[in-house]
Amino acid sequence: MPLFSFRFRAMAAENELQLAAADEATARRAADRAIADVQRIEAKYSRYRDDSVTTLVNRAAGRDPVALDAETAALLNYADQCHRLSGGLFDVTSGVLRRAWDFKRKPPQLPDPAALAETVALVDWSSVEWSPKSIRLPRAGMEIDFGGIGKEYAADRAATILLDAGVRHGLVDLAGDVRALGPQESGAPWRVGISHPRSEGKVIAYVELESGAIATSGDYERFFIVDGKRYCHILDPRSGMPVTAWQSVSVVAALCVVAGSCSTIAMLLGKQALPFLRKQQVDFVAIAADGSIHGNAAGTK
Repeated sequence: MPLFSFRFRAMAAENELQLAAADEATARRAADRAIADVQRIEAKYSRYRDDSVTTLVNRAAGRDPVALDAETAALLNYADQCHRLSGGLFDVTSGVLRRAWDFKRKPPQLPDPAALAETVALVDWSSVEWSPKSIRLPRAGMEIDFGGIGKEYAADRAATILLDAGVRHGLVDLAGDVRALGPQESGAPWRVGISHPRSEGKVIAYVELESGAIATSGDYERFFIVDGKRYCHILDPRSGMPVTAWQSVSVVAALCVVAGSCSTIAMLLGKQALPFLRKQQVDFVAIAADGSIHGNAAGTK
């Protein structure tokens, strides 16, 4: 069967589906359903939409609980597991730190220490009152943010929809977070490139996927440099400061949401990243601050 490609924009990024199908019309019908669900998830959890679940919860901070549907409760349950697994470093209330950090400002500027301290004080998932039915942020100004798992969850949902539509050979690529639907029709694995964190447009390593997913967290997508030092958007919730130990971490797992959360936790763990990844029994490629490459998932280019 031929392979059809469908490009679309969602979650502030360019994305692609590659689907093997008998004809383009069949592939298009499956792709349209998957793309619609990615866009649904974006609308439901975007912090930029007035009518999103995220905005409703954040607006009610310090006041009354907000009712939860089953999908949102499941995402929060997973976020809670990640919080415990990471010793509190993976925290869905840490998105509030973006109030202090502006990675688009020209010229770049470090946050005011007092303002940063104020936002750090609002990061506290352990204080959130939640159940499968409702959630309450206990202090005004607190926020939740699904940015750490939302895109990866959408990739998994798209894969599920495509499998239900009969696609057995395909690739879901949401801005580099990739989920494979079986191998290529020939039986060969998909060859997925890992971006070079210091050379835009170049690949530093490849991973071969017959199924499962790969996701990457890194310091190179949103960052600025001040006085020769790089400051990236992955922020330690304890200090509010950017991580520095790793340029990027890519993780291979059965689900994209697991790969993505493990890669983010590894970035946050610093020197403890490699023991953590080995304990999770996932394949990975980790590029340290000095450019050295660690892991077992791929060969270098």
